[in-house]
Amino acid sequence: MKTAFHAFLFLLVAAGQLLAQTPKRINRAIELLEQGQPVYYTNGRGGYDEGKKLAQTPSDYINYEMEHGAFDMTALREFMRGLVDGGPTKSGHRTPAVIVTLPVLGLDESSMRANYWVVQQVLAAGVHGILLCHARSPEAAKVMVEASRYPFAEKAPGLDQGFRGSGSQTYAAQIWGISGTEYLRRADVWPLNKAGEILLGVKIEDSYALTNAEKTTRVPGIAFAEWGPGDMGFWLVGPPSGGGGEPFPPVMLQARARVFKATKEAKIFFLNSCNDRDVVDMIKEGVMICTGGYEAGRKFTKRQMPW
Repeated sequence: MKTAFHAFLFLLVAAGQLLAQTPKRINRAIELLEQGQPVYYTNGRGGYDEGKKLAQTPSDYINYEMEHGAFDMTALREFMRGLVDGGPTKSGHRTPAVIVTLPVLGLDESSMRANYWVVQQVLAAGVHGILLCHARSPEAAKVMVEASRYPFAEKAPGLDQGFRGSGSQTYAAQIWGISGTEYLRRADVWPLNKAGEILLGVKIEDSYALTNAEKTTRVPGIAFAEWGPGDMGFWLVGPPSGGGGEPFPPVMLQARARVFKATKEAKIFFLNSCNDRDVVDMIKEGVMICTGGYEAGRKFTKRQMPW
């Protein structure tokens, strides 16, 4: 009788743990941001083997690099398949979220319209978001948002109808582990659509982009922005000397402050590089998307969700 009772208690505890780790969303980064928890990312750019390895990353999402890396859609699809085969995560999510940096730059509306297909190809691989580099033009950011939505998505002021097409859901739905019909319902941009699972961001990382920071960050459907200190430094300071980077000169700090202020006023999230030494101060400042420092950061914010 005692053994049976202990077995019953074990089952209750196991069931409770399973329930606690049942994700409420497909996109773990969005789920955490909704809880007011900062998120942390790592980088990827490979195929199946790298995806399978990164399936158990302690980071919340993977920044898949295609801006300077090869634009290899086959590798991206295989990477996503590797994540599925290596999962689920300890938090119960099928995969970590994946956000892709595009080789297309947000220079202006016309170039973005000419290259909207890149947005759609990437999303059709089953990723969970896009980061648009050198987002100089709010019109370019607007086109990215529209290219990420389906025509039947609820309309929003300032946006035209979305134009993702039928068939784009097939492979992506398999990666997400849901039906094609369910994918069509859930594959919309958050937080514009509170039930959406796609996270879109912009890099305000040169002097031209900086002049439009306030407008670009207010484009409906944009969820986060960063100031890209590497590229911003090229534009405002020149090539790095010695170690480069920090401590930043005043002109760089002013650029960061402007982008940060723009994100706060637009009520979107700010991304900044972090490490174990400065992550707590960054979080106190209001940074919600970090490159590192996850152990110290999660301890500070009393993170409950396992990775």
